[in-house]
Amino acid sequence: MFRNDFIWGVATSSYQIEGRDANDGAGLNIWDDFVKKGTIVDGSDADVACDFIHRYKEDFAIMRMMGVKAYRFSISWSRLIPDGIGEVNQKAVDLYRDMLICMKENGIRPFMTLFHWEYPLALEEKGGWVNPESSKWFERYAEVVGENFADLCDDFITFNEPQCTIGLGYVRGYHAPGKKLPLKDTLFAAHNLLKAHGLAVKALRRLAPNAKIGYAPTCGVAYPNTDSVADIEAAKKRYFGFDEDKGNWAWNVTWFLDPVIFGRYPEDGIELFKDDLFEITKEDLELINQPIDFIGQNIYNGYPISAGENGEIVYADRDRGYNQTAMTWPVTPSALYWGPKFLYERYGKDILITENGMADCDIVAPDGGIHDGGRIAFLDQYISELQRAADEGASIMGYFHWSYCDNFEWADGYTKRFGLVYVDYPSQKRTIKDSGFWFKKVMETNGANLSINNSFKEPIFLDPHFTHNIWGGTKLREVFGYDVEGDDIGECWGISALKGGAAVVKSGPYRGLGLDELYDSHNELFGTHHDRFPLLTKIIDAKSDLSIQVHPDDKYAAEHENGSLGKMECWYVLDCDEDASLVVGHNAATRQELCDMMDQGKWNDLIREVKISKGDFIQIDPGTVHAIKGGVVVLETQQNSDITYRLYDYDRLWNGAKRELHVDKCKDVITVPATDVSAAIVHDTDEKQGIRLLNSCEYYNVSRVNVTSELEIDVTDHYILVSVIEGDGLLGSHPIKLGDHFILPVGYGKAVFSGKMKLIVSSEA
Repeated sequence: MFRNDFIWGVATSSYQIEGRDANDGAGLNIWDDFVKKGTIVDGSDADVACDFIHRYKEDFAIMRMMGVKAYRFSISWSRLIPDGIGEVNQKAVDLYRDMLICMKENGIRPFMTLFHWEYPLALEEKGGWVNPESSKWFERYAEVVGENFADLCDDFITFNEPQCTIGLGYVRGYHAPGKKLPLKDTLFAAHNLLKAHGLAVKALRRLAPNAKIGYAPTCGVAYPNTDSVADIEAAKKRYFGFDEDKGNWAWNVTWFLDPVIFGRYPEDGIELFKDDLFEITKEDLELINQPIDFIGQNIYNGYPISAGENGEIVYADRDRGYNQTAMTWPVTPSALYWGPKFLYERYGKDILITENGMADCDIVAPDGGIHDGGRIAFLDQYISELQRAADEGASIMGYFHWSYCDNFEWADGYTKRFGLVYVDYPSQKRTIKDSGFWFKKVMETNGANLSINNSFKEPIFLDPHFTHNIWGGTKLREVFGYDVEGDDIGECWGISALKGGAAVVKSGPYRGLGLDELYDSHNELFGTHHDRFPLLTKIIDAKSDLSIQVHPDDKYAAEHENGSLGKMECWYVLDCDEDASLVVGHNAATRQELCDMMDQGKWNDLIREVKISKGDFIQIDPGTVHAIKGGVVVLETQQNSDITYRLYDYDRLWNGAKRELHVDKCKDVITVPATDVSAAIVHDTDEKQGIRLLNSCEYYNVSRVNVTSELEIDVTDHYILVSVIEGDGLLGSHPIKLGDHFILPVGYGKAVFSGKMKLIVSSEA
């Protein structure tokens, strides 16, 4: 886990969420102009965005509910000073002060960013960052910030991603102000921005002497393709070096960090740009080199680097089919390990991850939720890598998720969603995504629920085996969502190791193995070993009556069925028609009476039926006459055996012939007289959260688990089998839903279930 004072939070920027108001007194910024030029992919603008200026109290209440303790946000320079210099907009002062007060009332620590790409349009028309006076303009802005907010905010960040401001705004023209300037001008603009940073730090130190002040650049992380020393050194050389084309020069770490931390530009950069550099004075470098308290860093992805034969940098190929986000950015969790590690080694400053997250194609599900399991998996992997860097000595002070909510994603408009909170833009309704609930747990536990802290053992999710039966139906497809065709789908063997019907591991290092193969080859996952996997879990959909059966016990099966196991089973009624019943037991008082009734075909007199309801649990011991009737769906837990004796099958034809009956063996094994049926049935109607033990016998323990918010199960000494029979939610960072079947291996640790769902959990006795 992370250090005790670790800062967990969420982040946004002003232009992306605030919106506008005709009476707000705000001036225009470069993005207000840029969006009118056909530069946004969906033709949108940020005039409303998330309407944060009117809804921030609602949003801070949502943050509090999510357990957010810190919020990194930016304020708008042109909202505060409409022309960039000159008169201050008191409405903006009042607005931001009220936001800060509201944050504190909700237990949220504010981290205020002064500049997140929104340059005042009036100043851009004077040349923007290329104007030699631009650093002085920013100094005055920082003074206004200190004068008006220092009493309510103790943490400030001067600039967000200066590489993007220069590279995307002045070099490539992809972002506002949309310019493509000569190299010399862009280098000068970057220098002025860095001077503005120094002046802002000085102003804030003067006006807020106790404040913590940082600076938040970015860059893709060069990470080693392997853990070899040569690859690590090559990656570090690339990360801090100058290998970019001059047409994309601003995507660089050291040009934007070395002057801030060391008071000098990197020598290889000076050499590269020598024909386009202006005079850089000692006074300028001293100004830029103001002491800061931390380095903020926005990290989303990276690229693999190998060392050539002579140590030269080689760009390694990505794996075929590598994962990408909705931005088409590669998913590279190790970037959040190597980036902070390299930065801390070079600069020796606390590292604050000021942005990390992913855009996803979030869709509102029929139940109204947003089940963004991909984002949860992404974050779990990335933050686990960040902890690894911290565990190995990098001083990581905090992590801000980008972003709190979906918002206006610059040139991509509203086509990309980064938030933990879904925003329906027409109605402005907010909905916390599954990832938001998951991240709440991360913050609450200081990362204890991350996969890195859970013994590196993952759930074993299984693809079921299906059978087609004369009595089968369609509910396994229509209700449970299984991808299986036919109108006679009788059984879903969710957790099965039967030969010829084994469930198959669907993901992870054991993907493709049948459960029988996994049990034989990886006994360390189970902690016990028998000659076969001992249990089987299945869902049975009976459109019509199943045959009436009885199972032998182990002793009889061993003697008469070539050493096979007998069979004990139990049923949990998942669904049933009104007035449904099951066959459980018989009415014969003696074995002779039993045999006579069977020989004479007096089935109606012999068979005992019992009325059932959804949620009933029935234990079926060996020797018990039993059958599932039409209109009933059950989850069955049983010994891993397929030994069944058929007593009666209603004289039905299967492929033109009656099915085989086992009358003599039934006469041998049926218990006489039958056990009182009331002793075999448990009525389970409790909907409160908790665990109810339904049965414990010599072969298995079976429990029903209700999850209404969050519930923990300690999986230490025994593996457990889990089937989701209602609802959906999360197991740690893993989304789970109705119809999922999985095994939690021995030593898994704390299994944290969250959401609203019902489970059947079983284990070896």
